[in-house]
Amino acid sequence: MAAAAALWRVLLAGSLLAARPPAGAQQSATVANPMPGASSDLLPHFLLEPQDVYIVKNKPVSLACRATPATQIYFKCNGEWVHQGEHVTQRSTDQGTGLPLMDVRIDISRQQVERIFGLEEYWCQCVAWSSSGTTKSQKAYVRIAYLRKNFEEEPMGREVSLEQEIMLACRPPEGIPPAEVEWLRNEELVDPALDASVYVTPEHSLVVSRARLADTANYTCVAKNMVARRRSSSAAVTVYVDGGWSGWSRWSLCALDCTHWRSRECSEPAPRNGGQDCQGAELETRNCTTELCSHSASGPEDVALYVGLMAVAVCLVLLLLVVVLVCCRKKGGLDPDVADSSILTAGFQPVSSKPAKAGTSHLLTIQPDLSTATMTYQGSLCSRQDGHSKFQLSNGHLLSPLGAGRHTLHHSSPAAEGVDFVSRFAAQSCFRSLPRGAANMAYGTFNFLGGRLLIPNTGISLLIPPDAIPRGKIYEVYLTLHKQEDVRLPLAGCQTLLSPIVSCGPPGVLLTRPAILALGHCVEANAADWSIRLKKQSCEGTWEDVLQVGEEPSSGLYYCQLEAQVAYVYMEQLGRFALVGESLSMAAAKRLKLLLFAPASCSSLEYSVRVYCLRDTPDVLQEVMQLEKQLGGQLIGAPRVLHFKDSYHNLRLSIHDMPSSLWKSKLLASYQEIPFYHLWSGLQPYLHCTFTLERLSPSTCQLACKIWVWQVEGDGQSFNINFNIAKDTSFSDWLVPESEAGCPALVGPSAFKIPFLIRQKIISSLDTPCARGADWRTLAQKLHLDSHLSFFASKASPTAMILNLWEARHFPSGNLAQLAAAVAEVGRQDSALFAVSEAEC
Repeated sequence: MAAAAALWRVLLAGSLLAARPPAGAQQSATVANPMPGASSDLLPHFLLEPQDVYIVKNKPVSLACRATPATQIYFKCNGEWVHQGEHVTQRSTDQGTGLPLMDVRIDISRQQVERIFGLEEYWCQCVAWSSSGTTKSQKAYVRIAYLRKNFEEEPMGREVSLEQEIMLACRPPEGIPPAEVEWLRNEELVDPALDASVYVTPEHSLVVSRARLADTANYTCVAKNMVARRRSSSAAVTVYVDGGWSGWSRWSLCALDCTHWRSRECSEPAPRNGGQDCQGAELETRNCTTELCSHSASGPEDVALYVGLMAVAVCLVLLLLVVVLVCCRKKGGLDPDVADSSILTAGFQPVSSKPAKAGTSHLLTIQPDLSTATMTYQGSLCSRQDGHSKFQLSNGHLLSPLGAGRHTLHHSSPAAEGVDFVSRFAAQSCFRSLPRGAANMAYGTFNFLGGRLLIPNTGISLLIPPDAIPRGKIYEVYLTLHKQEDVRLPLAGCQTLLSPIVSCGPPGVLLTRPAILALGHCVEANAADWSIRLKKQSCEGTWEDVLQVGEEPSSGLYYCQLEAQVAYVYMEQLGRFALVGESLSMAAAKRLKLLLFAPASCSSLEYSVRVYCLRDTPDVLQEVMQLEKQLGGQLIGAPRVLHFKDSYHNLRLSIHDMPSSLWKSKLLASYQEIPFYHLWSGLQPYLHCTFTLERLSPSTCQLACKIWVWQVEGDGQSFNINFNIAKDTSFSDWLVPESEAGCPALVGPSAFKIPFLIRQKIISSLDTPCARGADWRTLAQKLHLDSHLSFFASKASPTAMILNLWEARHFPSGNLAQLAAAVAEVGRQDSALFAVSEAEC
């Protein structure tokens, strides 16, 4: 028996040595019952094994094990034993079995995991001993949790028609553990379990199978894990409804003129959220025959009388046409050496406003509603200019004003109200989108002498050059600035609206010479960064690319001269236009104008500062100024310009350096943020953020602080504010007074800087190519327009195109002396070029 006990002790000692941890992790193993028994026959088994854990920020994590029967438990991490001193051990006895029970715990710090970062994942496992041997637990992985800030793909706003599918893509930021995704609709959680038409794909995209009007909202993708919660930029989704016709009404009773009618309404459904109007006629008429109609028919004698009257009327019309043709020939055949002032006033003579006969009306000959006012004055007749900008040449009197004398000018007077003007066009189907009022609109009546329309303080104008309207024709022309919400302009991908949306019409009118539309834009033009297109809307409502700016035009109807802040669009057909750009690189930038406003007066402790971010075009600036004027706001500080890049980074705004003893900010976060897409699309011409402040004392009137506005990883601007909130700031420095804003309509010679006869002389002298280079090409070079020679050459009168562009660019403050100098330099190359007679002076 003694020999057997000795042998058992040898074998037990050998098994313990084979599985014992290395020095430093070793603990004295005390075997409670060295002889074979109930516990010595069992290997340890784990009641609790270590689990995968994540380190959040710098907080250490714990791993724990529990085993029975166990005499020792140690942790091994990445193949190395954990030091004995790092173990927290607790021993007990299992009450059910009486076997020894052992609990062990260790803590893992972020530094321990980072030491092997990039080599392999950090793992740990438990090793438990008993008198019968050892058992290893499962491996537990320790990872550092994080969630990056930027989404790999953010949802993009869009416009969809009713019952169309909506899919908003979202790829959350990279993170450990992977982020969970949820969607917000107008800041409320979207629960697919409560809405059968909504579901989220495995790739986290939100899908609305059939769009409803209620789905019009701002959608936000939210990614979260145990570290952080990230929000994407909000995507604005608009569900629009195109209008649908109701059923036709019953036919009306047959009227005395033997016609009856029926009507329908665009109400099933009515257009919603920018949907298209119904196409087709609202009213339908037909001929009819009833007893009342047949009784009112005339007898044979009446028919003969009507035929006779018609013949007399036809003869009178023919006679009138002959007289008009004779007069036109006489006026058109004036001796070129006779400078009669009647040629300057021919376009202002009164025009008969009698209605045309039924069936003969035409879009180009809509009869205007004119009243005339005659102004008689004594003095020289010349273009509108001051004494310092007279058009003079050293080699003759080519550009001198007409001599002194008595002249009578007849000007068309805008007696009819703007609403009456618009109503005369409302019956035409293509005009239904015109605003029902005269705001943001200019209109006038023009003939072959041309003229100019402009919308004050917006930078938008339309130049109608001489001979653009055929002789004998009179057009009523309008120019309209549209608000973004009134016109639906679809954009795709990286496209952005760069200019206001402007209409000039009547649409579809063909001109014999191109008119020039001037409108502001906000693009920092660079051929390598941008693809810019001129878009035109058809009467059917679709938008089409009619010109790629910077490339040769596919047709001769349109051409665009893009300058630093203004685009000049040549057009031979009027319509609705806008400039749309598409970025070709992340260096593409738009100009945003930053404005700060605050209340002009403050009676409470609360005070707010509004920061506007708007498209850098004069029309939006004017709109914001007028809005703040109505709100009682005052402009604080000079406007700034920020270059906003196509980098998908948002715009941030923050307030700093405010004296804490006088003011406090109610802003909970360190900054406010405007999503990138809201600014980049351009569909919202201006956005603003409000900083709400609170005075700590009613006696505090001085506000001093700094406001920062910057694009993440991009351009930024700062405002140093220091002003007295009790004093009003005038708008006079930033708004042009209405009395000085300019006349919306100028007709005939008053619309041009260059006198009519001088213009005609320059054109006739320079249009003909000259071997010595003394022609329109040299003039274009002198005026720095030689990059457009191919376009000028494609027109019947290249010189007229150059002079028209000069008029569009330099009215009303153009320097005629500079133009005269350029023309004089061309004339020196051919001394006989500008030989003129005394009669032309």
